[in-house]
This record gives sequence, C-alpha cells and structure tokens, in this order.
Amino acid sequence: MAHAIAPASFSGAAPASSLPHRRNTAGFFFKQRPPVACSSPDLLAAAKLTVDKYVRSGMVVGLGSGRASGLAIQYLGHRLRDGSLKDVVGVPTSVSSASKAAMAGIPLDNYQENLQIDFAFDDADLIDKRTLTAVIGRRKLDGGESIIQEKSIIKRASGLAYIVTDNQYTGELGGSIPVLITSGNWLETAEQIDDLFLGDAEVWRRSLSGGAGPLGGDFPLVTKEGHHVLDVIFTSPILDLGQVAESLDQVDGVVDHGIICRIPCTVIIASKEGLEVVDNMSKNQTTDSL
Repeated sequence: MAHAIAPASFSGAAPASSLPHRRNTAGFFFKQRPPVACSSPDLLAAAKLTVDKYVRSGMVVGLGSGRASGLAIQYLGHRLRDGSLKDVVGVPTSVSSASKAAMAGIPLDNYQENLQIDFAFDDADLIDKRTLTAVIGRRKLDGGESIIQEKSIIKRASGLAYIVTDNQYTGELGGSIPVLITSGNWLETAEQIDDLFLGDAEVWRRSLSGGAGPLGGDFPLVTKEGHHVLDVIFTSPILDLGQVAESLDQVDGVVDHGIICRIPCTVIIASKEGLEVVDNMSKNQTTDSL
C-alpha cells in the first residue's frame, strides 16, 4: 500500500491488492455500517444520570446534539419545571438541540467565544475506549448545523460528558470521519485526503438531500459557515484517531473534522446490563445499574 504519511499508523495491514486503488474522486464509493441502537430505557437512564450527576443550579450548560442528548435536554427541562434545578441556561450545539431545549422550556443563550460554559453533554458516534477520543458529526446535517460550533462548545466547557451506547464505546475503530473543507477547489482537497489514506479509505462529498453521486450530486451540503463536508470512510481498521486528526489538520483546505481528542471528559455508557461511567482523568471505571 502506498501512503503519503505514516501508512501503518492509521489502519490494519490488509494487503493493497484486496482494497480498491483509486486516483480519481469520481470513482469514490460510499459504504457505512448501520448503527446498532440501544433500547430507549437504557439511553434514557444514561441521560438522566448525566443531568442528575453533573448539572447544578446556576450553571451554563452546553446542550449536545443527537438522540441521547435530546433525552437529556427533555429531562433537564423537567428538572427545571419541578424546581429541583434553577437558573440553568443552555447553550445549544445545533439548531436541533435549540429547538428541543425551547420545547422543554430551557432558557437559552447563543454561543460566544468568551462565554463561560460550566458543563456540556453530547452524543458521540464513536468513542475509542483506550483514549476516550470521540468522533462526532456522522449524523445527517442541514445547512443550519455546525460541527465547528459543536466542537467549540465542547472544548470550552469546564466539564464534559458523552452519552453513548455500549456498541459506540469500542476498541475496534472504523467507519467514517466527517471533514469540513473550504468550498473553493474542494476537489483538490478531496484528492489530497484520498492520497493520504490511499487503500484504507473512500471519500464522499456529503449531499444535502436526494440521490447524490460520488461528488455530492447537484445539491452538496453547505454548512452555515459555507463549508462542504467530506465523509472519509475507512475500509480498514483505524489504529490511532489522534494521528488521523493531526494528518487531516495538515491538509490544505481542511477547516475542521469530527475527531475530538486530548480533552478531559467522562463517558456515560448505556447497555442492557446497566450504566458504566468512565473518565480519562483517573481511568477509573464505575458501574451503575438503574
């Protein structure tokens, strides 16, 4: 296999002959495994634990995006209505979380760079159980969504908790990494990323809707900042998400990506056996069954 940067660091050692060899983005192929969903009661218990354990009256709270975060937002609204929590202000990470918070009756504030955020919770598409590095942004986005804003709120928060299912908390890393790129000369940026992970990943420009071709179709997604989204879908296991992030950061035209690493966080893991709480500060694990 030919790689531009540190080939063995990104993925497993599948022989090059068994993987597609491409030099043209028009030939990119998209394939992604469907998620295995945890039942609602398990995820609801994780959402409730997150709010009960980490949110206090008077806090400014970053409100994440996704199914689990939606449940936590609803429960936080319930706690405010029954008076067990007071004076909590939410900072939504997306249009969707803002809408859910408004329906739950949570007072909201817009994100600003100088805003002090006491705590944030969020979904993650994938958590590396060895490092607690997270991947976000695989969910369907519309023009009003922003991975940049979501990451900014997460990094700004004094405390952070991801709410995930047990299949999302894994040491077997794969699937897609969303990458934000500038819209001008986007094809050249896509080619650079393709060369970077040649033989280990496919690249697909995300479409806004409809049946898009491999280049994003007639209606490629444009974020509210004016960026396009590439999904880099790994066809071989990823060994080091942190190194993937560092390599993407060096590509001209890349604005940001869905990898979040090297920040203190807690992970609330929901399974049918109960709830597991893990953090990357002490690496201690405790299990709560609700």
